[in-house]
Amino acid sequence: MADTCSMDFLTVPTATFGLLYVLVILSHERREIVHLNVTSSPNADWIAQQIAEAFPYDTPRFLLRDNDKKYGHAVKDRIKSMGIEDVTTAFRSPWQNPYCERVIGSIRRECLDHVIVMNEKHLRRVLSGYVDNYHGSRTHQSLNNDCPTMHCSSLGYPCCHAVLGAFWETTRTITKADNCTSRWLRRPWKTSFLAV
Repeated sequence: MADTCSMDFLTVPTATFGLLYVLVILSHERREIVHLNVTSSPNADWIAQQIAEAFPYDTPRFLLRDNDKKYGHAVKDRIKSMGIEDVTTAFRSPWQNPYCERVIGSIRRECLDHVIVMNEKHLRRVLSGYVDNYHGSRTHQSLNNDCPTMHCSSLGYPCCHAVLGAFWETTRTITKADNCTSRWLRRPWKTSFLAV
């Protein structure tokens, strides 16, 4: 698991009825989002460039992906030239890429289902705030209720901070053992359709 990453796309509709594509690259070891980028027209050259940006120094041994037509020869050549073993799932089998599908579902449920996206820049800003919170505050049972980047300090008291411009508040109890637990609190009186 330490040398395995996976990638997948999610689609996001905009307020002007456009469609944006988000590429998510996830490391399986700590469930860390290694790379996330947005485009309105994904092609093989763009995806190959994103793979190079995601792994500038250390490359994983395996990269798990689906059999989408967007992954053309440029992507396969880039993966091979970086010394990564390309692992593709069977057709119409999203359960074979469970970690990435789970993260995409979390992004949708916890963030994108509550925001009307205006454009590409707005989506990048919203996802940047979500990824910061995901890495620093969101706990995972598979990591013994720790955060992906292990930045939990040992303050020993609960703290609360706003996420996505006060759209969400997260309460984090920090214990002496450097484990943090977070709980999402929905504040209906702070709900707006545009995250600041």
